[in-house]
Amino acid sequence: MRSPRILLLPVLLIVGWEVAAYFIDNPFVLPSLSTVIPILLHPFSTEYTLGTGSLVENAAASLFRVASGFLLAAIIAIPLGIGMGRSSFLHDFLDSTIELLRPIPPLAWVPLALAWFKIGFVSIVFIIFIGAFFPILLNTIDGVKSVKKTWVEVAETLGARETDVLTKVILPGSAPTVWTGLRVGFGIAWMCVVAAEWMPGISLGLGYLILYAYNFGQTNLIIAGMVVIGVIGILIDQVFRAGERRWFSWRSLER
Repeated sequence: MRSPRILLLPVLLIVGWEVAAYFIDNPFVLPSLSTVIPILLHPFSTEYTLGTGSLVENAAASLFRVASGFLLAAIIAIPLGIGMGRSSFLHDFLDSTIELLRPIPPLAWVPLALAWFKIGFVSIVFIIFIGAFFPILLNTIDGVKSVKKTWVEVAETLGARETDVLTKVILPGSAPTVWTGLRVGFGIAWMCVVAAEWMPGISLGLGYLILYAYNFGQTNLIIAGMVVIGVIGILIDQVFRAGERRWFSWRSLER
């Protein structure tokens, strides 16, 4: 059972927030809890969301976009990472280009996304893809390279073919690190969706909801949207953590 101390800081932050809201006395700068909680308690209602769809509808739209971009990134990054981890030629051929592109923030790609894919779903997915791609790729490369050479050498000595080495040694041995890359990649993808939904032509999503609320001076709705983003992020991260504990508990035995 987890220590109750983990709740100490959140409680202090909530109390500090309410005290600060009382003294500031300006709901546009910092609304009180009493104006945010009703929004969170009615996630299926459009009464508090200025007619832009309920919190659940906006969250579902954002999750679908993130899942699409994230899955696309994983489908491309994992095989590419395995190839770069196994082939020094492929690694040397691609590494400099990847290191050039990797530091570019996903938001910097927004103008190109609009120019290439126009306004709509594909542009959003592209921004999310960029955010998730590099963490998954780099962790996959690192995972493949971290597989003990003795494991590979033993398999090759016993006559294993390259496909056998890949499926029975490389993939199982690198899986924990790849999983970490997926976890980090999804976290970044989830952060990117908010900014991606600020692009023109979007009418649903948590990012759109936050921007729409700002235009109407509804800071309480902005904070409610941020809370939903944080809660969903925590829940998804817990899913990844649970998967790590279930499938890769053997990794702790090696340390």
